[in-house]
This record gives sequence, structure tokens and C-alpha cells, in this order.
Amino acid sequence: MDEARPFAGYREGVTSDATLPAGPGPKTIQHEHADVTGGWLRPAVFGAMDGLVSNVALIAGVAGGTRDAGSTTAVVLAGLAGLSAGAFSMAVGEYNSVASQSEAAEHEIAKERYEIAHNAAGEKAELAAMYADKGIDRALAEKMADQVHRDLDNAVAVHAKEELGIDPDDLASPMLAAVSSFVAFAIGAIIPVLPYLLGAPTLWPALLVTMLALFACGAVVTQVTSRAWWYGGLRMMVLGAGAAGITYAVGLLVGAGTGA
Repeated sequence: MDEARPFAGYREGVTSDATLPAGPGPKTIQHEHADVTGGWLRPAVFGAMDGLVSNVALIAGVAGGTRDAGSTTAVVLAGLAGLSAGAFSMAVGEYNSVASQSEAAEHEIAKERYEIAHNAAGEKAELAAMYADKGIDRALAEKMADQVHRDLDNAVAVHAKEELGIDPDDLASPMLAAVSSFVAFAIGAIIPVLPYLLGAPTLWPALLVTMLALFACGAVVTQVTSRAWWYGGLRMMVLGAGAAGITYAVGLLVGAGTGA
């Protein structure tokens, strides 16, 4: 009989209690989870996609509205303005959002620290009850809570994770979020403008490179999901094409109405 192979998503190791039933002897396997929040990948890719979609839609609308003028100056100007405005808007929004979230978390952590320092017995009982609710034997849960509360900082960290779902030592950085958003959006937003900057006279080259970039971004995002790479890529490409098509149509209507 052939030896059983490890399941997809597992690797042979020594840190898991799970065993494979086949083979000459038990083999321990380690179950590896992907970061479901996407880590740095998700915000970076989504920031780039936001820049791609918003700027290709913007220049498509301007291109449609100025189609009869025969000049690309307005399209390039709109694209660069959209890049600058969008990148700064994303950075400011992310900074304020993350800063507010971190400040709220710090406020709740401070409240938890005060309660642990002034009502240790009550907080210890609360932690033991949470452990018991998870299926741990009540006596063992009380011992675990007692051990956790031997150190104030450790108790605060454990209560914050159990009650608030946050790690006091791993709060998000507002500045990192702002810079990451700015850079990711700017990278995405410059792609639709590049063909014009390199001398392209029409919208088609910009649409082509943007659709390819959207496909790549959609495919990359599937690395933290269960979707097939081609499905994620096509979905993002179709959505981006739809946004560009709608704004191009609006540009045509507005241009026709104003005589542009």
C-alpha cells in the first residue's frame, strides 16, 4: 500500500498532535493557516486597485467628453490630478481612521488595566468564566486565570485579547497605514496615465494596460481567499471595465451637451 500523502495545506513537522494514519509509523503534521486579514498584501493590493479603477474611470470620462477636441492634454491633466487628489485623500482618510481606531483601543485597554488593578478578584473570575465557556474544566479554568493574573501586564494583554479581540502590543500604526495607502494608490493610478505620457494618442492603450493590471491584482488577492486566480482576475477586470465604460458614456453625453 502506498504511503498516505499529507493533506494540502499541511506539512510534515513536529509541532502538531495530529497524525497520518498510513505509513510505517505516526507522522506529525503542522497545519498552516493563511493570514485571513491579508496582512500587508490585502491593503496594498486593494489600494492599488482603487487607484487603477478610479483613475481609469476618470480619464475615460474626460476622454469621452473631449473626443472631438483631438487633444490628450486634458486627459493627462485629469489623470495626474486624480492621482494626486486620490492618493492624498486615501492617506488622510487612512491616517484618521487608524488613529481613531487605535485611540479607541488604547482607551478600552486603559479601562481594562484599571479594573484589573482595582478589582482583581472580579476580573479573575470573569476570565475563568470565559475559559469555562470555551469548554475548559472549571477548576482548570480558575487555575489558568490565577496564573494569568500573576503579572499585571500579562493579565491586561490576555483580557484585551479575550474581551476586545486586540493585542495591546500590536496596534496598527496610523503613519504606516497612511504611507502605504498613498504609495499603493499612486502606483495604481499612474498606470492608466503612463500610455498618454509615453505618447499614446487614444484611450485604448491606457485601457489595455489597466485591464491587465486589474487582472493581476485580482489574481494576487486570491492568494488569501479560496477563489481561483483566474476568477479573481477576471472579476476585477470586468468591474474595472464596467466603471470605465460607464464614465466614458457619461463623458460622451456631457461633451455632446456642451459642444466639447
